[in-house]
Amino acid sequence: MEKLFRMTERKTNVRREIIAGVTTFLAMAYILAVNPSMLSATGMSASAVFTATALAAAIATLVMAFAANLPIALAPGMGLNAFFAFTVVLGMGISWQTALTAVLCEGILFIILSIFNVREAIIKAIPANLKKAVAAGIGLFICFIGFQNAGIIVNNDATLVGLGHLTKGSAAVAMMGIAVTAVLFALKVPGSILIGILVTTIIGIPYGVTVVPEGWVPFSIPTAPLLFQFDFSHIFSLDFFVVFFTFLFVDIFDTVGTLVGVTNEANLSDSNGNIPRVKQALLADAIGTAAGACLGTSTVTSYVESTAGVAAGGRTGMTSLTTGVLFLAALFLSPLFLLVPGAATAPALIVVGFLMFKAVCGIVFTDVSEGLSAFITIVMMPFTYSIAEGIVWGVITYVVMKAFTGKGRSVPVFTWVLFAVFILRLVLMAVIKV
Repeated sequence: MEKLFRMTERKTNVRREIIAGVTTFLAMAYILAVNPSMLSATGMSASAVFTATALAAAIATLVMAFAANLPIALAPGMGLNAFFAFTVVLGMGISWQTALTAVLCEGILFIILSIFNVREAIIKAIPANLKKAVAAGIGLFICFIGFQNAGIIVNNDATLVGLGHLTKGSAAVAMMGIAVTAVLFALKVPGSILIGILVTTIIGIPYGVTVVPEGWVPFSIPTAPLLFQFDFSHIFSLDFFVVFFTFLFVDIFDTVGTLVGVTNEANLSDSNGNIPRVKQALLADAIGTAAGACLGTSTVTSYVESTAGVAAGGRTGMTSLTTGVLFLAALFLSPLFLLVPGAATAPALIVVGFLMFKAVCGIVFTDVSEGLSAFITIVMMPFTYSIAEGIVWGVITYVVMKAFTGKGRSVPVFTWVLFAVFILRLVLMAVIKV
């Protein structure tokens, strides 16, 4: 394990890595319940999607562990699964088989882009100041997800968001969990985030938040996935191109943002924000997407919840190996893992959000051409519920500010290319809506 993952070099050990891997898994295990629920709305078998979700997550995460040696887990992405089900299939009337074909094509193109270092060039084109802003923005974003999952922040028709009922239900359980997790973390108790998740899950039982079904058993036999259910008859249509391009765009920049944010939090990136073995990390994401399509699930992407494992001490691929093995175990232990409610993972996401937001201290706000773009990057992530949109508007603001303040020559060529791509995307989106 030491030769494979170089744990001593990254100042960690097997025990810490395993705890981190379990923590990451528990923080993102909700996808095993949410993804089948969403995709089953298209007519796909929920149990088959569950199997596909667990297998795709395991495959991609294990590739990340052994090829990239990074503590980053992958699974079918939130947002992309909603786009797959409610926009593409139910909204546009495209069959789920055709939608899976778009995901497969996207994954194949990802593999090609990763091999030829195009995606690596995209990461290097993001200015160092914006990379710090990406980490801080992701911190706010996952904190918002935690508040939302717990019911601490709820929908409000008048103001979009509002405060939930903090004295009952999942919000009350989450508040207690936040207190437990924060105190344990402040006292530097090993595995504090994992302990917080487990304690909060137990607290939730008398509140009815952690639901133990009658006749509950922790074991189950997995259903066969929807293997190779593709339909290539529409791949030259405009609708197919729109779907394909959307999957491609969102996944690229969600992955880029997550890799930057997680490696920055783990202190694995260098002073310019460059990520170690980034080519292999991007390839893991691409392979996961292609494999997920073949198994019958939506786009696989790197998970920002990996920061929970990083906060628990994860620094190497051993963390990802642990998470990947747990996804395989989840095939047979789904009732056990699905007991963990959103209120129990919320404290982990909120505490980790706080830790990631510290990156804001390294941002140069005194130079408006740098500071404003960083600010836009940070706030657009939670406000648009998208890491990708934060990067898009941050880069656009950065280039515009540099160009109109006489500093355009300081902008790298590939950053200008990104700017042009983002502007083209806005034009295409406007045309499609018209």
